[in-house]
Amino acid sequence: MIQLRFHPFRLALLEPFTVSYGTRTHQETLIVALHDGQHSGFGEAPAIFYYGVTVQQFQDALEQHRDAIEAWNPADTTPEAFWETMAPRLATMPFALCALDCAAHDLYGKRLGQSLYQRWGYTLDTLPLSDYTLGIDEIPVMVRKMRDFPWPVYKIKLGTPDDIAMVRELRRHTQVPLRVDANAGWQPDQALRNIRAFQELNVELIEQPLPPADLEGARWLFERSPIPLMADESCQREADVATCAHHFHGINIKLAKCGGLTPARRMVAQARQLGLQVMVGCMTESTVGISAAAQLLPVLDFADLDTPMLLRTDVASGVRFEQGKVVYAQENGTGVRMLPTTEAERL
Repeated sequence: MIQLRFHPFRLALLEPFTVSYGTRTHQETLIVALHDGQHSGFGEAPAIFYYGVTVQQFQDALEQHRDAIEAWNPADTTPEAFWETMAPRLATMPFALCALDCAAHDLYGKRLGQSLYQRWGYTLDTLPLSDYTLGIDEIPVMVRKMRDFPWPVYKIKLGTPDDIAMVRELRRHTQVPLRVDANAGWQPDQALRNIRAFQELNVELIEQPLPPADLEGARWLFERSPIPLMADESCQREADVATCAHHFHGINIKLAKCGGLTPARRMVAQARQLGLQVMVGCMTESTVGISAAAQLLPVLDFADLDTPMLLRTDVASGVRFEQGKVVYAQENGTGVRMLPTTEAERL
């Protein structure tokens, strides 16, 4: 019989982290565990403040369906079929659905004695590097962070009046690939000016330049941009993938937004059919969430899975990155094992 358990944490960040939506020093998150008496599977639901969600909401939503969750028998039913059962029940709470789905996949893989990427038939021949993110800050602080953390590719959070100057100054200090993420902070004319400047600075890609509602502007910018544009806020669920074609060059899939690994794999397949590039990103998650997302690396073009490196204290072991390269854990499933002791603050 499956047992559902909750492990809520308040994770401290190494330094304040700023995007166009605001600044954070901590991240509250819910680790969801499924136990079968021998093996344990884990998933994560980060309570991102600008989405208006809380750990308590996640826990309440899952608690409401405890009987259905604990009735799952992984000996008879795959995680994908389990997701189909639970998705209608958690349709308004995709972050909680994601945590449940990833826990189910982790448990299932551990029971099989396989990593998820092995279960799915993926090979490790070609894996994209994960970038390291620099949040919005004073330019000298961003330069210092880049020097303190040498990495083979950086992502720069933008959405300020000084975006071009910021990227230009950072480019002076490194020749590695740079990616930028406006978090929907620009308008079309402004975006095109920035893009033309960034082309001269060898920016590799640009995430979500415009607000998601501006489809007309997205199409206009897509037709003019010499740099690949990746949808983030514009591509949250499976239904959004088709809309992104002819508006973006690719999509950034986040497990928490779409509801887990099960829909994420379908989104990858649909994006390929539409000729879109594919990136998998993350919210501010621990190694639990990142280890799940990293199972998709063999079928991706880009990866943004750096958030455990932004934490003061993690709560689990699993996959890790060395100079952008993934190192998979010896554990099966997603590779997650909760740390027996942690300094992370429990809620």
